[in-house]
Amino acid sequence: MLLPDSSSWQAAAACAGLSPSVVFARRPQQAAPALRACASCPVRRECEAAVVPAESWFDGVCAGRLWRNGRPVVPRRGRSSAGVAHSGGPRG
Repeated sequence: MLLPDSSSWQAAAACAGLSPSVVFARRPQQAAPALRACASCPVRRECEAAVVPAESWFDGVCAGRLWRNGRPVVPRRGRSSAGVAHSGGPRG
């Protein structure tokens, strides 16, 4: 009996054409393209089941979340998601 190819889902992944430096990024700015790709990815569940990020000390994007050392990265509040300082406007 032949087992199905467990990597066949990878070809259908929305991130398949992205650079590994984007998919395995540790910072939200660098991971943004992979996170956007995950939003419409048809194989998110297969990805998470194969990678099991919480059990593998995974760094990068998996199943629509950014992971660092096997833990989901929680976006910081009060900072721009693009990491760009705001300029202009009243100060005080």
